[in-house]
Amino acid sequence: MRPVRRPNLPMPKRRRFPMIIPRSLWLALLFLFCCAPASADIVKPALVEISVFSEGRFRVELRASIEALLTGINARYTDTTQAPTAEEYDRLREMEAPELAREFAPFRRQLLESVEILLDGERATAEITTVDIPVPGYTKVPRISLVVLEGDIPRDTRSLAWYYPAAFGDNAVRVRQVDSLAEQWHWSAWQWIRDDSLSEPFSLTEVFTEPSLGQVVAEYTAAGFDHIIPRGLDHILFVVGLFLFSTRMRPLLWQVTMFTVAHSITLALAMTGVFTLPARVVEPLIALSIAYVGVENVWHRQLQRSRLLLVFAFGLLHGLGFASMLADFGMPDNAFATALIAFNVGVELGQLAVIAAAYLALGFWFGNRPWYRRFVVVPGSLLIAAVGLYWAWERLSL
Repeated sequence: MRPVRRPNLPMPKRRRFPMIIPRSLWLALLFLFCCAPASADIVKPALVEISVFSEGRFRVELRASIEALLTGINARYTDTTQAPTAEEYDRLREMEAPELAREFAPFRRQLLESVEILLDGERATAEITTVDIPVPGYTKVPRISLVVLEGDIPRDTRSLAWYYPAAFGDNAVRVRQVDSLAEQWHWSAWQWIRDDSLSEPFSLTEVFTEPSLGQVVAEYTAAGFDHIIPRGLDHILFVVGLFLFSTRMRPLLWQVTMFTVAHSITLALAMTGVFTLPARVVEPLIALSIAYVGVENVWHRQLQRSRLLLVFAFGLLHGLGFASMLADFGMPDNAFATALIAFNVGVELGQLAVIAAAYLALGFWFGNRPWYRRFVVVPGSLLIAAVGLYWAWERLSL
């Protein structure tokens, strides 16, 4: 009986699992993790409130980071770790208040010589009467100290202007007219100065008029946008993480909508004093939210309801982060709701700008390529997760 001849079949190929991340990207991940900023905080603008009293004196309340003033860290740096004096800055912000006051004492004269109060164009003489430095507290958030300058002002002065050098950082200034006898006072609108220039003159001859609706909208929209770009690196990473999950519009729109609704709720609650959380709680949780989004981008391929709920919860946290900046900047009493809505609009414009930039850089060119998830989404998400975890660890470290 002749044996049956079997056809020569090709040997089955051994299944090879795809390499998710090339070696070069693993090295990039390790490099970014090791070089991530130790504490990616920023120096907030100085807040300046000048009171002019009818009895002939003025009082300047300057709220700023003394540690940043002493080390020359200003708005040039998107985070303090970029400055060459970062180590000295970290050393100062861990000091107790009396010790930091002694460090600040030699700087008092430089501060007096650098700032200017111009009364009808003439420089006024002022002296530092109070330096109030709080306890170190949560050292991952810049400590804001109060420096008070006082001096005399002629009663017939018609205008006042303020100068704060750009070398010290950005500043926001407003003026209050105080009639002590009549027990009346009137605040001006804020002026936010981002360059090395004088403020616009504040009139002292009439009751300050309320800022127009357009002025409030423009000022607070710009403040909201500025809080995302360039100052909000943690918020930028979170939004990029949402973008990487899907370049398709529907999943992205669902996530951004949930995030927007959530941070709008807690921003409003925090600014009205209904609900707040300390920075030592909010900041590490924001960092963990960034890490989670990065990890889940790798774990899931399709939008899950659980992700939408978590994005909503993370939006609540980010809203509390937005509120801390807005509280420092101040809110107009006569246009509180308008300013709050305008700030939210500015935040959304900043987030949309981040998404648009990510789409033009990645999604438009590579979003439909079969290797997009393998070589862009997965490694990019892991990079974001690594930075988020590192920030969380740093922000929990005292």
